[in-house]
Amino acid sequence: MSSLRARPWAALKAIQTTSIRPIPQTPLQTLSKRILSSTTRFNQQNSSSSNQPTNSKAQAPSSSAQSTPSQRISTQTPNRATTDNISKSGLSDKPLDLDKPSEEKIDWTRSFHGLSAEPFAKEAADILLAEIDSNEVEIKPDGIVYLPEIKYRRVLNRAFGPGGWGLVPRSESIVTPKTVTREYALVCHGRLVSVARGEQDYFSPDGIPTATEGCRSNALVRCCKDLGIASELWDPRWIRKYKAQYTREVFVEHVVNKRKSKIWVRKDDVVGYPWKETR
Repeated sequence: MSSLRARPWAALKAIQTTSIRPIPQTPLQTLSKRILSSTTRFNQQNSSSSNQPTNSKAQAPSSSAQSTPSQRISTQTPNRATTDNISKSGLSDKPLDLDKPSEEKIDWTRSFHGLSAEPFAKEAADILLAEIDSNEVEIKPDGIVYLPEIKYRRVLNRAFGPGGWGLVPRSESIVTPKTVTREYALVCHGRLVSVARGEQDYFSPDGIPTATEGCRSNALVRCCKDLGIASELWDPRWIRKYKAQYTREVFVEHVVNKRKSKIWVRKDDVVGYPWKETR
């Protein structure tokens, strides 16, 4: 009997001393424990920080730290153009308006002083009306004949002397998306000779300053027509005779895009880049 009574106690003791292998936990149980422990730790930190006095200066984050990169860029980079688009606003170069011009000072922006008062001296007239030298006339690829504008200035200098003539703006420059235009007056020896509007095309806003100078030269050429300078260039018969004697049409090919066409050149000139003459 004593041996039978001792067996249950021995079995129980063996069970207590035997190491029990832990049951492996599933990934979901492991994740739940991690979330629970992190939540408990966060609550403990908040409770401890709420009991401590806060320093507004120390805890207030700086505005630069809170601002996002896009906000920092927006404060440094302007969101609109800092300068006006002159192709829309113009050049704002209106001539000065003289409210009460004195008798000695003539407001050439409005005055027509001396127009057709008397003819110029014969020496000046002979220079202005002299027949143009055919060797100085150029021709464009499209067949338009012209005289370079610098040669108009040379004629004016010979006729009136350097400083004896001038070109006066009579309006503000008008800038369209493709063209610059302005009105000018040609004054010679203190007398108004002619008024004409010049124009010049441009291809980008960077070319507007150059276009304003081309506009001025174009107005000078048009004003010189009233003085008879190079009047042959507007005579159809003279143009046909000049083309037959001094120019030729040639077939050419564009070096870059290989486009073929026909252009005009002087007989004593060779076809230049970007064209190449074809046979």
